[in-house]
Amino acid sequence: MKLDLKALFGGDTQRIAIEEQLDFHDLQYGSYCPLRQPVCVTGQAYAKADVCYLDLDLSFVFDGVCDRCAEPIQKPMSLSLHKILVEDLQNREDADDEYVLVQDSALDLSDLLREELLLFFPTKMLCKPDCKGLCCKCGKNLNDGPCDCQKDVDPRLEALLQLLD
Repeated sequence: MKLDLKALFGGDTQRIAIEEQLDFHDLQYGSYCPLRQPVCVTGQAYAKADVCYLDLDLSFVFDGVCDRCAEPIQKPMSLSLHKILVEDLQNREDADDEYVLVQDSALDLSDLLREELLLFFPTKMLCKPDCKGLCCKCGKNLNDGPCDCQKDVDPRLEALLQLLD
């Protein structure tokens, strides 16, 4: 989605409302595509004291698998972005991630949001905080109950186990 910012940079308007549903079903994160449903984007681009800003709120459902038990997960998430829009980065000693370079007074929101989403996604996803994972011997999901595998005890630590009995 291209956002035309000529009126904002030219001073003709002070605010541009943004309300879109963007499709990122082809966004690759690792070996899977976590956004099967559209991303809801709301916010505004506005000018204040000769500076242009972009404030966006994104809400989406992250589709993935639990990193411990391999169960499918659908987790609602939200992300807020606050950026400063500039037409050039000259004379900006502190040019960092807050600044977004806008060329030809048009901003491609899809490219910007694609990058922000990839940085926001969790590196480790769990179905629940206390997920027990899979048995390393038989592969049973330990969240469904204990498995029948015999627990091997390191003979060097056997004395400590007797203290617990």
